[in-house]
Amino acid sequence: MNVEKKIQHSLNDLIEIARDGGEFYTEAAGKVKDARLATLFSQMAAHKQEIVSTLSADVAASGGDPADHGTMVGSMHQMYGKARAALGDTNYAYVAELEESEDRLLKAFKDTLKDDDTPAQARMAAERLMPRVVECHDIMRNHKHALKAAS
Repeated sequence: MNVEKKIQHSLNDLIEIARDGGEFYTEAAGKVKDARLATLFSQMAAHKQEIVSTLSADVAASGGDPADHGTMVGSMHQMYGKARAALGDTNYAYVAELEESEDRLLKAFKDTLKDDDTPAQARMAAERLMPRVVECHDIMRNHKHALKAAS
């Protein structure tokens, strides 16, 4: 596999996982009754869209086609989150599932950065976005802990 294809593969994996999270946040924003959570979820969806857009531009710059869909795992998490929310505390259920989505994205970014086969261009793109990925992860982790402590 040539360098351009490796760049595209690495970044498209991140795009798909970020897209999963963005779609889930958008859906959750419309389902929760707490206006503050709905606003937070909408903001987080926008952050995921920024990640998708930035990485898509990097893929296109390397001559490739950016991923235009999410993953099967992401779809399964979304379905599980909806079912869990329907059966219990909707706010906590969505926050918990979205925090898991953040875990998945953070792990994917870390794996990309750790992988010795990741081309420099893909590594730089991941490094550039990593602070936002960590920030979003920490926000959802903290919300999850706060909601759990309040219950």
